[in-house]
Amino acid sequence: MFASALTPAAELRPLETWHAAEFAAHLDRAREHIRPWVGPSFVTTDLAGATATLVRYAEQTARDGARIYGIWSEGTLVGGVMFVEFSAAAGTCEVGCWLEPGAEGQGLITLASRAILRWAFEERGIHRAEWRCRADNARSSAVAQRLGMTFEGVAREAWKVGDTFYDKQVWSLLTGDFAAGTSSPV
Repeated sequence: MFASALTPAAELRPLETWHAAEFAAHLDRAREHIRPWVGPSFVTTDLAGATATLVRYAEQTARDGARIYGIWSEGTLVGGVMFVEFSAAAGTCEVGCWLEPGAEGQGLITLASRAILRWAFEERGIHRAEWRCRADNARSSAVAQRLGMTFEGVAREAWKVGDTFYDKQVWSLLTGDFAAGTSSPV
C-alpha cells in the first residue's frame, strides 16, 4: 500500500519508523559507499541510529516538513530519496538521495526524484526545488542534469567531511520549468 512503481521490479514507498531494522541492514550494505556524499548523522551504524534517523524524518513530516522515501528493488530496500528541506509556505524544497552500489545504473534515483518533484510541484504548489551535492560527485550532478535542473553555481568549501572541506554545487528547478516539460525524461 502507498507504493509507486518506478520500474517493473522497483517501487518507491514512504520510509517509516517501522522499517528501522530493514533500513539498518540496508545501511550496512551502503554505508561506506554513501559516507562521502551524505551527512554524517544519516550514516548510522546500528538499529538505534537507524531508528533515530527515521523518527527525525517522521517528526518533520508530521510538521509538513522534510520527508523520506525508500526505493525497493525486488523487495529489498536499496536506497531512497528525500526532501532534505520542505516548506510549502515558502514554496521551496531540497531533494536528496542515496543508493547502494548494486542498484546503481538503473535510473532509480532519477525516476524516484522525478516522482517526488511531481508531487511537490503539482500537489503542494512548490515553486523552487533545489539539488545540492559535492562538486566532485559526478553521479549526483548527472541526476540533476537529467531532471532538467539549472546549475546555479558552487558554494566554495561548504561541505565538510571529517576534517576536509569540499565545494558544493547548487542546482534548481522552478515550477515553470517543470510544467513546461524542460525536466527531461530518464
